[in-house]
Amino acid sequence: MNTKKFCLAENQMPTQWYNIVADMPTKPLPPLDPATKRPVTKEQMSAIFAEELIDQEMSTQRFIDIPEEVQEIYKIWRPTPLVRATGLEKALDTPAKIYFKNESVSPAGSHKPNTAVPQAYYNYKQGIKHLTTETGAGQWGASIAFAAKHFGIDLRVFMVRVSYDQKPYRRLMMNTWGAECVASPSMLTESGRAVLERDPACSGSLGLAISEAVEMALRRPEDTRYCLGSVLNHVLLHQTVIGQEAVTQMEMADAEPDIVIGCFGGGSNFAGIGFPFLRRNFVEGKRIRVVAVEPSSCPKLTRGQFQYDFGDVAGYTPLIPMYTLGHDFQPSDIHAGGLRYHGAGSIVSQLLKDGLIEAQSVPQVETLAAGVLFAQTEGIIPAPESTHAIAAAIREAQKAREEGTPKTILFNLSGTGVIDLFAYEQYLAGVLKDYTPSDEEIAKTVNRLEKLI
Repeated sequence: MNTKKFCLAENQMPTQWYNIVADMPTKPLPPLDPATKRPVTKEQMSAIFAEELIDQEMSTQRFIDIPEEVQEIYKIWRPTPLVRATGLEKALDTPAKIYFKNESVSPAGSHKPNTAVPQAYYNYKQGIKHLTTETGAGQWGASIAFAAKHFGIDLRVFMVRVSYDQKPYRRLMMNTWGAECVASPSMLTESGRAVLERDPACSGSLGLAISEAVEMALRRPEDTRYCLGSVLNHVLLHQTVIGQEAVTQMEMADAEPDIVIGCFGGGSNFAGIGFPFLRRNFVEGKRIRVVAVEPSSCPKLTRGQFQYDFGDVAGYTPLIPMYTLGHDFQPSDIHAGGLRYHGAGSIVSQLLKDGLIEAQSVPQVETLAAGVLFAQTEGIIPAPESTHAIAAAIREAQKAREEGTPKTILFNLSGTGVIDLFAYEQYLAGVLKDYTPSDEEIAKTVNRLEKLI
């Protein structure tokens, strides 16, 4: 009888995070101060982030120890299972073996607590009393609410308005863990008020919610800091517990992935699953394909430009070297709210520029169809974000069938869709639409960027 699930014991959990910067052939370019165009200093960033997180952001050390306090909280849901998707394989009639890492089993229902817990911990150690953040679909907001409560820190979350309206239960999760959740754009900040003045019906964006959260944090530098759920180096670092576990579990399954896939918004779950396998390419000479899958409606990796850009709409963040659609780009109101972000992090952008990873874009209707098939064959209703990885895995499995070549595919199931059932309701009713921005739309926002590269 074949094994379906591959589970590690708690004592096999990673005790260090993996920092891919140490092994990258070309290191990422530094973030720049928008005023001077010089690399930002730790002092400049310390008004926004906890100091230990800034050290990790700038680190080139290969492995960084996970504090014991963080490991203890990780044990609530980690290690997570690696699962062979035998039902999906059968439905696709493919010679491919399909595995997925199930990150939907965390208390918040996604991979996001992997970084929320250490971020809350380092702020707590520094004596910070209040945190601000943004959230798209609400997975990150719920996760940092869970983590902040563990360390007794107050939290205010600016949630992208379209998701705030579509996903009330995610908001209630944040409230249950003691956090305040505000629809963005809001009247609480200058950046929010400015947008609402121009467009009172604005549905919001991650970039705008970041502006509001950063602005709020900067008002009280003595006891308030900002946390980010994706994009930045330290966030991607924390997520590598996913891939490190998966490397061990794939060995348990006596399997070697040909392709590793993660959906892509800012890069956190993609990096989490992909970076430890990329390390095998760098160190062991393996040739594992690592693929980032983004929505066709927000295609920064596949159609964006590699340039310095702000991480937010109002321009409060440093300039980050990234594949970007321009920080003014307003994504369409797709259900994968966590992927509605204009740019990619500097590490992922450099890896893509150097041809060390691949990027694909998938339309919304195809992703939800993949999610339904996965739910019907594997029993788990995936988050709309995760359905992008599933859709790409299905494409690869179908290609393996057409070519008659056995492939081993691994993807990250980054979250559950049980609180995102409105997206499935829209899909099953046949009213879900695909949207792809025109070249003119993208050029309009990209061409406003100052060309620094």
